[in-house]
Amino acid sequence: MALSRASMRRLSSLRSSNLRACTSYLQPRLIRPQGVSWVPQRLIHKDGLDTADGKKLDVTQQLREEWSSYNHFPEASSASQFVDGQTVTVHGFLSQRRISSKKLIFANVQVDNGPSIQIVSHSEPSDESSPPPEHEAHLALKALPLHSPVAVTGIVASQKGNQDLSAPTDKEVPGTFPKGVTHLEISLQKIQPLNTFPKDIIVSKGVQFPPSARHLQIRFDDALQARLRVRPKIGHELRKSLTELNFTEVETPILFKSTPEGAREFLVPTRRAGLAYALPQSPQQYKQILMSSGIRGYYQFARCFRDEDLRADRQPEFTQLDLEMSFATGQDVMRTVESIMKDLMKSLNNQFDLVQSGEERYPVPKKTSSSDPTENPCWPVSDQPFPRLTYEEAMSRFGVDKPDTRIPFEITTNLPLPPSFTSMISPLPNPTIDAFLFSPTNKDSPDHIQQTTTFIHTFLSTLPPSLSHNPHGAPTALIIDTSKPLMGLSPLGFPGFDTLTSHPSFTSLTSGDVLFLQARPSTPTFTGGSTALGTLRSLLHPAAISSNLLPPPSPHSFHFLWVTNFPLFTPSNPDTTDPGQGGTSGFSSTHHPFTAPLTTHDVDLLLTNPLAAKADHYDLVLNGVELGGGSRRIHTAKMQEYVFREILQMTDKGVAQFSHLLEALRAGCPPHAGFALGFDRLCAVLTGTDSVRDVIAFPKSMKGEDLTVKSPGKITSEELATYHLAFRPKEKKKEE
Repeated sequence: MALSRASMRRLSSLRSSNLRACTSYLQPRLIRPQGVSWVPQRLIHKDGLDTADGKKLDVTQQLREEWSSYNHFPEASSASQFVDGQTVTVHGFLSQRRISSKKLIFANVQVDNGPSIQIVSHSEPSDESSPPPEHEAHLALKALPLHSPVAVTGIVASQKGNQDLSAPTDKEVPGTFPKGVTHLEISLQKIQPLNTFPKDIIVSKGVQFPPSARHLQIRFDDALQARLRVRPKIGHELRKSLTELNFTEVETPILFKSTPEGAREFLVPTRRAGLAYALPQSPQQYKQILMSSGIRGYYQFARCFRDEDLRADRQPEFTQLDLEMSFATGQDVMRTVESIMKDLMKSLNNQFDLVQSGEERYPVPKKTSSSDPTENPCWPVSDQPFPRLTYEEAMSRFGVDKPDTRIPFEITTNLPLPPSFTSMISPLPNPTIDAFLFSPTNKDSPDHIQQTTTFIHTFLSTLPPSLSHNPHGAPTALIIDTSKPLMGLSPLGFPGFDTLTSHPSFTSLTSGDVLFLQARPSTPTFTGGSTALGTLRSLLHPAAISSNLLPPPSPHSFHFLWVTNFPLFTPSNPDTTDPGQGGTSGFSSTHHPFTAPLTTHDVDLLLTNPLAAKADHYDLVLNGVELGGGSRRIHTAKMQEYVFREILQMTDKGVAQFSHLLEALRAGCPPHAGFALGFDRLCAVLTGTDSVRDVIAFPKSMKGEDLTVKSPGKITSEELATYHLAFRPKEKKKEE
């Protein structure tokens, strides 16, 4: 980016030597469209820089002068200095500029966690040969590239907002602003660039930068920036609530060891041959050891690592709010978690509003503290306990173990429809038929049946293969039409029609309703996280909203519930990549192998039918998102070893990996229970987004890559040798 000689002469006539920053030697890399790689460019010109008098500045001199101009700048003012008529200095980015005339310029300075700031520059020089400093600042403001970092000095012309005069001012911290002030107007006296923003980076409203330019996305994306600011405030409120409940924050090690808890781990090699650390899946074992050490209540915001398949709400490294309580049951933990969540919601209502900007919804600080947070709260919360569903009830009514109760249609299970119909929708000999009724809101339209028919055909044609090619049968949709025989339900036949319409869930069928049916194997209990119809129900709801066939849920609806009484063990799935606990029993722990049986009866089932045993395991669900899970733990060494050896059938070597935990339990460990709250997921749901990537500054991609810094990186043979490792030779292809 080079300036003309004429521009250079004009700038050199200014007294402020820092304006040479406008002739930056930097040649920034071009922001390219998504998917196009960056091309490295040389940042320093070999030949130096032309000056106004035609001389050359060598690189060293150029760097020295520019470095000096960038690094000697006035200190930012503190909150108490922002008084009308007072001279102040603010630091920020020059974000907008409106040139009203040659003599009048308005500009905005973007500051972090502060009010909106407008700069007004009015200049009428009387002597062109010796212009006043304000005129130099006026020209500088006009010439500086937008989005450059600046130090602005001027006089406070006006302030808006309800300033909190009672706020303490004994601490004069530079860069702070008076509480309650939402807008500042400053008459410009001086502006100093602290770097320059290059012209080849194009910024427009709603711009989407490539992942490699995450720093720019954060700077120019209001929603992303707002969520990143709210995230630590959510953490602060949770930490404050737990501290008030006498919990102790304890940091546990990141460098752990490999133990078969259930998920695949990341290993960290060492320079000691054959030895490696493992990054923790969770602090589970450390916090149980803490219970044996006498810590009554523990918590920490823990970094956790799992090498598993990724999706919108899952990252290979994530943060969870981890807690454990000794001399406690699962009921005690659930009450504690409810308490801190209600405190958090009330605090958010006191501090923030949820705003809608285009398709984005995100929190912003309240403009006034005088509003009543109990009136139309953005994060409503009841004083009543959260509703509770058993796992079996959740799977039966909603077809998923993390139900979104805002979805208006529930599943009716085990409909006794005739074999003549079931054979048409499933190859299973005696399937269980589940169904739900979808009632669109477009029935006032004269062609509503045709609209619904078109929507259903499109929806079914775009289902994922797991549903459309389900070996138990694809989903079936029957559209109710009272003008047709049997109301459009002719495939059911007369017996099936009579059975359906006599069922309490289907007595009020109207034209335009859609009956969805799905077959599944007849089993006494549910397994897994969802049924085929439950998955379809979860997909149908947003699709119907997008097609204006259902109203969207209120942006201020937050439906918490507990799902309890999960199966203690789950049959092994050969298609999963999770290693489980490495036993030979044919099943693994649903939660983890430290979970206690629910009742004495479930302890008895360990001897006869472990897959029928229930766990004292509970998940917290918010709007269909599993925020976290917990359980009462096995707190005696004998029971824990019995589960390892006799139930999961782990080897001696596998059991030995947990020797540290067994020793801690053997030392008179008290009964204890705990919980782990997915902090990233919580922040995402509360700030109006479906993806945890929107609340993480530098998230990983779906391949587990950090595209900002290009990690993971390739490792060389020399680096491997340091850790006594080597590349495995490629296997030769077998000849056919």
